[in-house]
Amino acid sequence: MKNPLHYQFSDYDCGPTSMQNAISYLFPREEIPPEILRNIMLYCLDCYSAEGVAGKSGTSCAAMMFLSNWLNGFGKTGQLAISAKYLHGENVYLGDTSYINDALHRGGAVVVRLFLDEWHYVLLTGAENGIVYMFDPYYREEPFEEKEVVLVTDKPDRYNRIVPEEMFNREVLELYSFGPEEGREAVLLFNEKTKLSEEKTIEYFI
Repeated sequence: MKNPLHYQFSDYDCGPTSMQNAISYLFPREEIPPEILRNIMLYCLDCYSAEGVAGKSGTSCAAMMFLSNWLNGFGKTGQLAISAKYLHGENVYLGDTSYINDALHRGGAVVVRLFLDEWHYVLLTGAENGIVYMFDPYYREEPFEEKEVVLVTDKPDRYNRIVPEEMFNREVLELYSFGPEEGREAVLLFNEKTKLSEEKTIEYFI
């Protein structure tokens, strides 16, 4: 059984929430070992606020890289059929030759760092025909001023936003942009039991 994806509890836990959502999206809950959930929370929320409060600046890129490497190693133990790959810099973009698009077309999930008033983590679950299916863990009821971003409420186990692909690739710090190349970050995740070959890709859903 797959659980609905969930929203962050605070203003700070978008990183661990998106990583947990990726696991929930890829695996039935009966297969998810508690060690995965424990370590996601253990490694994230490592940034201190200007006032010195732990966790109040969310999750660092270094923590995401470490967590990605740990998840990949955990998969090799045979306890869960998971693999993970960390991307940064110029490798983080959307398009025909993108690692991100390839992962989504092969049934994977991708956690990305982007801009939403401040730096923020979300989960990408699909892409087709120039649009991206995304679950943003920051709960919102009001539509965006940017009419091209569509809020979705009836796909709780898949996505809650539909976003044009070109919005992500912008270097300016605007809604859902990846921003400057040097700060870009993504984690590709797969269930190795359901991962498709490069020759066979999924047809997505609306």
